[in-house]
Amino acid sequence: MIEQPRPPAEPDPETRSPGAEVREPAEDAGFVASLETAGGAMQPSAVPATAQSGSLPGGPDESESLLRRIFTGNGIVTILAVLLALILGGLLIAMTDKVVASTAGYLFARPGDFFAAVWSAATSSYVALFQGAIFNPRGTGVAGQFAPLMETLTIATPLITAGLGVALAFRAGLFNIGAQGQIIMAGILASWVGFALHLPIGLHLLLVLVAGVIGGAVWGGIVGVLKARTGAHEVIVTIMFNYIALYFLRYLLDTKLFQRPGETTPISPILDPSAVYPLLFGSQYRLHLGFLLAIAATVFVSWLLNRSTIGFEFRAVGANPKAALTAGINVPRATVLVMTIAGGLAGLAGVAQVAGTEKVLTDGVAATYGFDAITVALLGRSSPWGTFAAGLLFGAFRAGAVQMQIQTGTPIDIVLVVQSLIVLFIAAPPLVRAIFGLNPRKKQAATAGKTKQAVTTGGAA
Repeated sequence: MIEQPRPPAEPDPETRSPGAEVREPAEDAGFVASLETAGGAMQPSAVPATAQSGSLPGGPDESESLLRRIFTGNGIVTILAVLLALILGGLLIAMTDKVVASTAGYLFARPGDFFAAVWSAATSSYVALFQGAIFNPRGTGVAGQFAPLMETLTIATPLITAGLGVALAFRAGLFNIGAQGQIIMAGILASWVGFALHLPIGLHLLLVLVAGVIGGAVWGGIVGVLKARTGAHEVIVTIMFNYIALYFLRYLLDTKLFQRPGETTPISPILDPSAVYPLLFGSQYRLHLGFLLAIAATVFVSWLLNRSTIGFEFRAVGANPKAALTAGINVPRATVLVMTIAGGLAGLAGVAQVAGTEKVLTDGVAATYGFDAITVALLGRSSPWGTFAAGLLFGAFRAGAVQMQIQTGTPIDIVLVVQSLIVLFIAAPPLVRAIFGLNPRKKQAATAGKTKQAVTTGGAA
């Protein structure tokens, strides 16, 4: 026997207002049941309408869902990942402290001494890290107090630009592990223009900058061509190109073209004064024009990804290359172009090294900036301004680690451990959410279950 559909209930005239229906709060459950069953003509859906489209406007769950989005978003997870890494790093610092080791011998007799020593070791090390990276109140005058901040910005400059190159490739679905080689090739060309050519001020620096960007762009563009034309995996190719660039640099530094006259060590002549970046705040700091160029590069990448047609193509290719190809996007061209731009951004880091901080070319021109750029891009979640902030953070770690070791005797490698822990937690957001109790899936499942139970109860009533 087929059950006849129930006619929808007539609204109460006393609760009706012009153009809208007003219901008492107690009638919401019945209203939801009527909404999901079409007035009783259909069985309730397996996925209630409230679970599909959220709570009713003005319902009690709106503020809760807003807070959930805030505290489970990528930004707060990144902050919590850094905080968690600092906590674990503090525990590692305490393990290397002699006072902590001595109080551990009578831990059960006087546990307060042990925990006080752990707290003192961790806080004193992080205070020293802060003083070496941001502000040192014991510095001579205002200039000495803010010297750590200037050093942080100087170290962060190549990290930011190289990180932007890695992040841009990540957004296009490519793993640019070759920032190290791109920095080296940029340094080779920029330094040669800087010490071999003798040009007027302004023009000389401009040619140094252009030569460095071209060097990095060409080295990255070759990888893009190999990827687009032959399908060669960019990870393998970029790693091999790193070694090629390094050994090519070492070869050049042993030739008369690059080796400084009268020197037996592999070092180039000093760049002309007209070929180096001007200092932003005088000779008392090392901060140079490259930092302003890093800010400009961040603005450019942000505009490129979010405001330009080419950036849309990059993001489309990164999301789904096959779908992008079906939509008419030239995927091989986008691959070559994104690797070229990424190489040029990494090339800015090479120019900052030879024309900004070092003013000469050595086989350590790239240091570990190319590899650290991968970490910076991951921490910044491949967003331009996130990468900028991550570069500042890692610059602060590098600048403050030396002071931390001098003041407290903490091994400088602890900072590297903290950086590694940050990457670990950034790569595992569910772990961070679980540790801090911010797992949105469980809360959504519980909320959906309660809503379905309420709807079923209301429908049965």
